[in-house]
Amino acid sequence: MHLGAMLYPTGYHVAAWRDPDVPPRAGIDFAHLSAMARAAERGKFDFVFLADSLAVRGRDLQALSRTAIRYIGQFDPLTLLPALAVVTERIGLVGSASTTYNDPYHIARKLASIDHISGGRAGWNLVTSQNEDEAFNFGADAHPPHAERYRRAAEFTDVLKGLWNSWEDDAFVNDKASGQYFDPDKVHVLGHRGAFFSVRGPLNVPRPPQGFPVLVQSGSSEDGKDLAARMAEVVFTAQPTIEEARAFYADVKARIARNGRDPAEVKVLVGAFPYVGRTRQEAEDKRARLSALIDPAVALSLLATQLGSDVSNHPLDGPLPEELPDTNQGKSRRALLIEMARRERMTIRQLCEFVAASRGHWTLMGDPGEIADQMQTWVREGAADGFIVMPPTLPDGLVSFVDLVIPELQRRDAFRREYAGTTLREHFGLRRPPHPAAVAPEAGA
Repeated sequence: MHLGAMLYPTGYHVAAWRDPDVPPRAGIDFAHLSAMARAAERGKFDFVFLADSLAVRGRDLQALSRTAIRYIGQFDPLTLLPALAVVTERIGLVGSASTTYNDPYHIARKLASIDHISGGRAGWNLVTSQNEDEAFNFGADAHPPHAERYRRAAEFTDVLKGLWNSWEDDAFVNDKASGQYFDPDKVHVLGHRGAFFSVRGPLNVPRPPQGFPVLVQSGSSEDGKDLAARMAEVVFTAQPTIEEARAFYADVKARIARNGRDPAEVKVLVGAFPYVGRTRQEAEDKRARLSALIDPAVALSLLATQLGSDVSNHPLDGPLPEELPDTNQGKSRRALLIEMARRERMTIRQLCEFVAASRGHWTLMGDPGEIADQMQTWVREGAADGFIVMPPTLPDGLVSFVDLVIPELQRRDAFRREYAGTTLREHFGLRRPPHPAAVAPEAGA
């Protein structure tokens, strides 16, 4: 199986920052973050993963002042990743960058640079921005419509690929004797003009070592799945049950095939939120300690963000209201939570507690054998190609997984013991995309 490690600075649980072992300024504590990246590399994870938002999520300052998980007080991913490249050697480095509030040339240049700095370990998590508040930081009065964001994302990605192909792999001859730095015949000016972007090029960074950084896509709406089927090499999804995960997996793989691509070359990774203990009781105790630290106002505010609707005027011990207004934020997570709450007859209070912990991702708990059993079952039964592990707290949640679960998976030959390659593409078994100029034309073309 493939494994990524989400480095949410404090850990993914809403109350993680209150844990005594979590650094109080985790989001801007580089020593802490670099230690976590090295721990994941010690566990032979395929990559570390950095999520992002270009605005504080939410406007309730009283609730926000009691949480550290709303993208407050932490580094920009594309600034942090090059620093993590210096303190690691083999692990992949994946960061989120929005296609809605960035321009392609900037992101192409930054990601190409990170791929060079890291020796071919960069990946880009393609997101379209769920947070409507981001609009107000970029001169807009409203978030673009959901479908429009995905059309822009598709064109954005096409432009990135074109810019990364600005130079053929051997364009830079660096011939000091003749005085020729690069071969002008091996430069390709993009000249893109589309519905959203006009980009001349060429990129002023050589072609990345991997050809392209690995393309990761997060988002499980219909638009998101269509985009993944066209462009993604890794799909990150939230699926709380194996039945839902199997359905999503089959759907995405079928869409990939319909787009003329090999489904085996696109990896589907499910978010996994594990409470790990040496015994099941120890794991349950960890969950209980964190649950006791949840601030009800924070959990209710977080639920409002996930639903795109404030339900605080409804009884906490009653069900979600039958009708919730539509939202222009993320669609898939909202639908997941509403469906689960109705299927399992959860109260608003219970849904708050669930969201405060995993935010809709698969929660698993137990000793190393139990955790490994569950992960292997999901892979064996066609629910996932692997997982993005989302530790409840850092450092304990990740270190416990590395020290306890990884050896159990290795003992079962379910996970690598050593890295076989040096690039993120090699970790995933993905081919390096050839430059179009190096592909021989078909006979008679």
